[in-house]
Amino acid sequence: MSIHRQTRTLLFLSTPVGPLGSGLGGGVELTILNVARELSQRDHQITVVAPSQSQLESVPVVEIPGQLQPTAHTQGRQTPTVLPVDAVLANMWHYAQAVQENVDLIVNFAYDWLPFYLTPFFETPIAHFVTMGSLNQVMDNVICAVAAQSPHGLGCYTRSQAETFPCSQAFYPLSSAVHINQYQFRAEPGPALAWLGRISPEKGLEDALAAAQKADMTLKIMGKLEDPEYWQQICKAFPHASEAYLGFLNTHDLQAVLRECQALIMTPRWVEAFGNVAIEALACGVPVISYARGGPAEIIAHGKTGWLVPPDDVEALTDAIQQIDTLDRYACRQQAEEQYSLSALGDRFENWFEAVLDQAH
Repeated sequence: MSIHRQTRTLLFLSTPVGPLGSGLGGGVELTILNVARELSQRDHQITVVAPSQSQLESVPVVEIPGQLQPTAHTQGRQTPTVLPVDAVLANMWHYAQAVQENVDLIVNFAYDWLPFYLTPFFETPIAHFVTMGSLNQVMDNVICAVAAQSPHGLGCYTRSQAETFPCSQAFYPLSSAVHINQYQFRAEPGPALAWLGRISPEKGLEDALAAAQKADMTLKIMGKLEDPEYWQQICKAFPHASEAYLGFLNTHDLQAVLRECQALIMTPRWVEAFGNVAIEALACGVPVISYARGGPAEIIAHGKTGWLVPPDDVEALTDAIQQIDTLDRYACRQQAEEQYSLSALGDRFENWFEAVLDQAH
């Protein structure tokens, strides 16, 4: 429940893997936009620090130059921490150190070792929104070190995500949200299916293509092409994939395509921290068919707003696709409105921030 809060001056530190608006940051880009926009409307003073060429609607952005950081999900569990020469991550946190006296709270959205390591050296409290599950032993160690020092300092999307870490009970689950008015409901869809996400091996696009092919249905593919070599393998195995790929679309264009589809297919090969694309689909009235793994398993109401099937089971995906007509598109929209509103998200983040600040004082 929302309660009266004093207004705060907040400094958001974005992901250093790409500029905001590029799609390289995946779902965290939408999270930063939604939280910043909602809390700004509540009169909190928010500044976002992000790599050069970042774009964020109606929220001030301090653009920081430097080399982008490698993405964590492409690294192995024993991969050491790396900082490029003139790293934008280091430059962003140097900026944060310089202005920390002017803000009440620093909020880190980067899944990188450096911000966690620096936490005890800052005078201003830092809240860390952890955007992925456990991927790397070095990250596990530094995240759990922060948990020991600052019991309220870790936020996450879902309990499934938190449980991948040794210090799982330290996390504050915050879920996610969509700006519901930006997504138009459509009761009568066209004949196609949709797949939406970064084109990268951990997203399992080939399973969605195989299931759509077995069900004799068209699959529309949308998202950032992150791994060109992987995409070439996809196109070789499924020659029509290149024709089905619509690119990385902004919210307006994305929902215009998505709402026409019969269902969204999600095929994660890893533990998705959340899966913002699932609630974007629900907001359009589009059911979601997903592997029962990670965040999507906490979002989808099985048998009501989608189907959850055994992970990595293409036959089960195909069977679920053939049962799309039994799902109620109005129920999908209703779930998005009731559970994933910006107002509810703002309440959760405000409560978390106050818990961090209360602990610090």
